[in-house]
Amino acid sequence: SNSSFAIYFPRFTGTVFEVLSAPVSWAEILVGYVGAAATKSVIIGTIIFVTANFFVTIEVAHPFVMATFLVLTSVSFCLFGFILGVWADGWEKLTIVPILVIMPLTFLGGTFYSISMLPPVWQTISLLNPVVYLISGFRWSFYENADVSVALSLGMTTAFLVICLLVVRWIFKTGYRLRT
Repeated sequence: SNSSFAIYFPRFTGTVFEVLSAPVSWAEILVGYVGAAATKSVIIGTIIFVTANFFVTIEVAHPFVMATFLVLTSVSFCLFGFILGVWADGWEKLTIVPILVIMPLTFLGGTFYSISMLPPVWQTISLLNPVVYLISGFRWSFYENADVSVALSLGMTTAFLVICLLVVRWIFKTGYRLRT
């Protein structure tokens, strides 16, 4: 939500033209918006992790993999939020995708259960949910137990990030909803 509000609000107030007329490339603008939002996400995740350690003992089997998934997931969702912020032409549109799409995908993505507990048909359907791969990668980094292989989780997360980057590049190249 942070990155979507960050780009939507300048569009809403008409100040996005000042950003677009600055002598910086689209990549530098993107690093500013998405980098700030992703940094905030990583900091919040780290604070939650440290705070949880005060109440329960948390052992991370693969800290480097956990940090990799944390950063990849944060950047991917911040890129997606940036796309939503550009796409939305009203406050309602800005909140409808997180509420009606992302939240259900999160709850149905194996966040609170392993998808191996589901009947075979629903396991197959669950594999179409991109959140399954994010959750599975995080679960493996903590417990060395996952619904799908960590390589597939990493690949799907990276693919989502690349798709979002390509969409953002197209947005800046065409000026979709930025220059009108």
